[in-house]
Amino acid sequence: MLNFVSVLFVMMLSIVMPGKAIAEEAAPAAGPMSQLFSFAPLILLFVIFYFLLIRPQQKKAKEHREMVSKLEKGDAVVTSGGIHGTITGVAEDTITVEIAENVRVKVNKEHIAARKKRS
Repeated sequence: MLNFVSVLFVMMLSIVMPGKAIAEEAAPAAGPMSQLFSFAPLILLFVIFYFLLIRPQQKKAKEHREMVSKLEKGDAVVTSGGIHGTITGVAEDTITVEIAENVRVKVNKEHIAARKKRS
């Protein structure tokens, strides 16, 4: 089994670095521009991730924080658990939501998923 693993390791190295020794002999010493171009794909990947994943997520989080800060008594809301109700009280970190007649629950502000439009 150990012999098979060592053969597999050597095969993987030959695939990853097929002519490393030959390329080192033939190529001149790498300059600073060559090193910069070797990092270009990594930098490009980071930029793509920033604009496709990180930035939209930050924008959505900012909109949620603004929505939560504007909640007031009488607003109809939906919690992240899917419970619909009307706000009857607002504290610093919690909101009291009436989900049925004389049935009130306290919910953390960050668990308010949406504010329903008033009709």
